[in-house]
Amino acid sequence: MDAEKGMRDRRKELHLTGLPLLALAWQTLGIIYSDIGTSPLYVLNGIWPATGDLPSDEDIIGGVSAIVWSMTLIPLLKYVIFALRFGTEEGEGGTFALFNGIFPKKQYDEDEERALTGDSGVRSTPSSYGAVVRAFRVPLQAWAMFGTALTMADGILTPAVSVTSAVGGIAVAKPEVTNDIIPISIAFLAALFLIQRFGTAKIAFIMSPFTFIWLVLIGGSGIANITFYPGIWRAYDPSRAVLWFVRTGNYDYLAGVLLAVTGSEALFANLGQFTRGAIQLSFVCVAYPCLILAYLGQGARLISDGEHALANVFYNTIPGPVSGGLWWFTYCFAIFATLIASQTMITAMFSLVQQLVNFHSFPPLRMLYTSELVQGQIYIPAVNWTLGAATIILVGAFQNLTNMTNAYGFAVSTVFIVTSSLVAVQIPLVKRLPWVLGLAFFIFFGFFDGIFWGASLRKVPLGAWVPLMIGVVLWLVMMFWTWAKGLEDKFDGVNRHNLRHFIVNGANKPHGNVVGGDLKSGKTSAHNYSTMATLTQGSGGEENSTEEDAISKDDTTPDALYLVSEDKTFVRELKRVPIMAIFHKVAGGKGVPHSFYAFLKQWPALPRIVVFLSIKLLPVARLPEHEERYLITKVRTLKGFYGVTYQIGFREDFDVKVEEIVAGLCAVEHRYASDDEEGERMVAEVRAAAETSITHIMPNYWVYSRPVKAGIFTPIVHYVRSFLIEGLYRQLAQTFPDSVLWRGSQEEIIRVGINANI
Repeated sequence: MDAEKGMRDRRKELHLTGLPLLALAWQTLGIIYSDIGTSPLYVLNGIWPATGDLPSDEDIIGGVSAIVWSMTLIPLLKYVIFALRFGTEEGEGGTFALFNGIFPKKQYDEDEERALTGDSGVRSTPSSYGAVVRAFRVPLQAWAMFGTALTMADGILTPAVSVTSAVGGIAVAKPEVTNDIIPISIAFLAALFLIQRFGTAKIAFIMSPFTFIWLVLIGGSGIANITFYPGIWRAYDPSRAVLWFVRTGNYDYLAGVLLAVTGSEALFANLGQFTRGAIQLSFVCVAYPCLILAYLGQGARLISDGEHALANVFYNTIPGPVSGGLWWFTYCFAIFATLIASQTMITAMFSLVQQLVNFHSFPPLRMLYTSELVQGQIYIPAVNWTLGAATIILVGAFQNLTNMTNAYGFAVSTVFIVTSSLVAVQIPLVKRLPWVLGLAFFIFFGFFDGIFWGASLRKVPLGAWVPLMIGVVLWLVMMFWTWAKGLEDKFDGVNRHNLRHFIVNGANKPHGNVVGGDLKSGKTSAHNYSTMATLTQGSGGEENSTEEDAISKDDTTPDALYLVSEDKTFVRELKRVPIMAIFHKVAGGKGVPHSFYAFLKQWPALPRIVVFLSIKLLPVARLPEHEERYLITKVRTLKGFYGVTYQIGFREDFDVKVEEIVAGLCAVEHRYASDDEEGERMVAEVRAAAETSITHIMPNYWVYSRPVKAGIFTPIVHYVRSFLIEGLYRQLAQTFPDSVLWRGSQEEIIRVGINANI
């Protein structure tokens, strides 16, 4: 039973075999490999531009050798063999997932969530990591977020470079349409972003056949082209690549070689969309051999055809005549493949944003789950349209492929370094392997990452400043939201209340003044109660409530409930109103939310039935029929208080069925009643309150910057902090409320305003 409960508690990495594994591996072809799979369109011309001099035969062999070994060391060995084993327990990948593996998020504890009378503190990092590791939490988080931000910046450039390079091939056969390349590319990109709403699974099954044919096509063309110069197989000798750099002394060539491995990070970032086994199977068996053959074939034709091939290496090395049947067939599939290559980074963007939102490191955005099997397959409308607009603007701004390829690659090489460093840290801390292995991993792969990064850094003035600028802006947004949201969550945790600390029954009422007024001032608040009565009347409440009901004499009967001040010196009787109120617990933890305490301070009345509702997202598309939808706990010492956990599958709409909650409350009352008469009486009260009015209540934090001491810099720090929290975060938090993640009706929710000094 405990094992089954553990499986429900968290999303797990899928482990598939047989036909399901083959089906998911087939899907990866349509999502993951088109980015790295379309690199043959522009890599060799990225090393040797069409307007430059023709390289010697030995230089071509050396350049192809550098490509072959880069493909072997980075996407195959580093990512497919090693990095895919370092995803989170939930199966997520990417640089931010590596950080979360070192500092995992606290798992949902349904018993703790329904505990209304326990004290709750601020969450902390597990002590097993030690003080030294915790001291590096913030720097590691900033470093991981920087890699994530640059991956997202790369997601904007990938569609622009891939589609424009494919469409540009038409100039080889039809030079007169050269000026139409940009408008045609924009039209294709617009269509791509329009179909995202159909979901990853559907798009993948549609696109997978095209990607498979494309990879087989370039692999087959490579085999045919190798026959023109079989000596190209010498490229498998790594010394050829080393001698090429020694002979030419041109470090900039590495920036062109780097283009062959762009898309490697997508193999890891898309882990949440698929599984490790599916990615490994499809890459090793299909993508890697086809790409290696394609590059070898292009090198062979460049040696045999010379200047003619250099003008456009990919399109001029397609077997057969230009404008022939195979040429146009390949051209059409190049268009399809580059559109799918764009899909690779689009889905990676969805996965990365989902991780960031779940860890409160990015403003909440509405997510739509599109798969019945894989929770990570999602669609985020705001990300899709923003990414689409940015990509189209970049295509229009750069105007030519050379400028875009200069910008392309810098973000990728930087992410390579981030991934290597975080994997090296995970090896001793998470995998519990000797730290020497982590150091060896970083030295080996960090060396290759570093030389690629150095080469791409030289392209910053030529266009690489664009992804760097975009990445820095996104990184600042992530860091700011993590900091500000963390302060708000800390405030919520510190201000959680043990229900018994401020509400007591008549038998346990402390000595003090019993009045029916404001908790702070002690004055009567008939007007407030009258307003509350008006609200309940509007919802079907009693119409004969009078202001005199606001003031009550001391009632020490056990069923009477009292609100006790924090210093235990002031007591106010809580007049029960025959309605049902559902208080949503936005953040996890024991105790009742601050919104409930604030509600009682504003209104001198207490709903007859009070439900504290927390949401538990299950790692299944839909809750099985035999599972209970609502898990309910009753506060035995205080009448009318319940903790409820609402279990929901990741593809189900947020739809709280009050009638099901009421049925569950009635079942609980029958179970704990001392006799049948008491059970029937309590059930009648629950049903009467639910039939009168049901209100959903959520907190609305109005944040303020608390004073801080910084010596002589206190005024400056206070000004900057106030601007960031009150001027910026407050507005963004109102624009992007947490409730946007709940797919329910917003009209039924009352938001209780709370001043939060953070």
